[in-house]
Amino acid sequence: MHRWLDLALNHPRKAALALGALATTGFQPLGLWPFTLLAVAGLCALVARAPSWKQAGLVGWCFGVGHFSLGNNWIATAFTYQANMPAWLGWVAVVLLSLYLAVYPALAALTGWLARRSVPGLVLALAGGWIVSEWLRAWVFTGFAWNPLGVAALGGFDRPGLALLLPWLGTYALSGLVVVLAGCWWGAMARGKRDLCGVALLLVPVLALLLPQLAVPQQDLTARRYTLVQPDIRQDVLNDPAWFEWQFQRLAALSRGQGERLVLWPESGVPDYLRGGYPERYYLDTFGADPAVARRRLGLTVGPGGMLLTGTVDLEIAGGRVAGARNAVTALDHSGTIRAGYAKAHLVPYGEYLALRWLLAPLGVERLVPGGIDFWPGPGPRTLDLGQHGRAGIQICYEIIFSGQVVDPASRPDFLFNPSNDGWFGAWGPPQHLAQARLRAIEEGLPVLRSTTTGISAVIDGRGVVRQHVPRLVPGRLDGQVPAALAPTMFSRLGNMLPLGWAILLLVAGVVASRRRRS
Repeated sequence: MHRWLDLALNHPRKAALALGALATTGFQPLGLWPFTLLAVAGLCALVARAPSWKQAGLVGWCFGVGHFSLGNNWIATAFTYQANMPAWLGWVAVVLLSLYLAVYPALAALTGWLARRSVPGLVLALAGGWIVSEWLRAWVFTGFAWNPLGVAALGGFDRPGLALLLPWLGTYALSGLVVVLAGCWWGAMARGKRDLCGVALLLVPVLALLLPQLAVPQQDLTARRYTLVQPDIRQDVLNDPAWFEWQFQRLAALSRGQGERLVLWPESGVPDYLRGGYPERYYLDTFGADPAVARRRLGLTVGPGGMLLTGTVDLEIAGGRVAGARNAVTALDHSGTIRAGYAKAHLVPYGEYLALRWLLAPLGVERLVPGGIDFWPGPGPRTLDLGQHGRAGIQICYEIIFSGQVVDPASRPDFLFNPSNDGWFGAWGPPQHLAQARLRAIEEGLPVLRSTTTGISAVIDGRGVVRQHVPRLVPGRLDGQVPAALAPTMFSRLGNMLPLGWAILLLVAGVVASRRRRS
């Protein structure tokens, strides 16, 4: 191990690039968390050996390039569904995005280097810097919070693992805890001797991640019933008008039933425009020119006592033409009457709108989703009152990944509904997306119900346990009772002030520890 470490330290940038990719294997779909700890331990060693702050930042940046290039490989798949741009451009986009995202691990590495005078000082400062860097990554330039390091601490479907600490930490502080655990391994290697302390440093991370797996959280249910549908509508036919009627019939067949229940359909679940008042030509590619007809047959599908929550598209009309669109969720009762609606607030750059359109459109760059009209953002988290069906917080697709931004603080819901279209996310995107939805459930103490076009659809309780799911690329439905919401968590009250508070504590502790001489 020491010979391997010496070899890696002689080529720090190449080693950092490889370690960054290795760290990603702890995420879904692989779930190899020991490799994540080993990779971050290696990062600690590289930062400690950096001769200058510039070299430390470069090591952290290389780590980030490897980390995000592999972890975000699913983005390349999205380009295979865009006929106007070559598929190979997807891999260029992945690398270019990684070159930017790598700035955040670089900031964390630089923070650790400043406290390099002692092993504990570097580890604690790196952990504190990592928390701050992930928080920044979640909102700078609209944010891209995908795959926080803490997701490696999440257990299997039936257990939350070390993520059970999320109510008291928040996701970004859980990432900091992963850095501390990895630092224990580096500390054991840095000691260079076998003693009781070294053995303890090796065992603590393993026990911390394995012992929580022994707990099997109990499930509490409400009386509210649901039917959650996954139609398995593939991305290559999703936007083809020739398939629209088939899509409706697939969803309707999977939704049959009666009685008081909440029927949950995915994002892009209904191609019809359900709201009136648009110029007639905009209705012609869907079921018909009368949106009332479309609403009525949706009401007949859910039956008396039912309520449908489905992904839809609403248009914004100006001067008789479409000026923009809203990625929306619409609630309809059995009569086809619209009872409530929500418009997605956190839109996907280059997916739902073309950022810098004035510059990129003349160069031939287009959105990854077909259509030349940009989506407009909604006002942010909202809670929909669905009467006897409960109070639903809505987070459409990508919105669920943003820690501390999924619940209206003025109106706590009974559950979160996360409709999604994961059909263009490849094989790695859907399990990563589901894992991050589980983090939100634990943080907020709220069940999350996910309906997706192609999977993975799931019912997650407030402790992060997946109680039911439909695998990827399989049509199916889930029936049951909505899990009960837990009491508001500390995180739900404080939001990201909580992990930032932990970051300050770690940074202060790192400064204090760095002033001590090496033992």
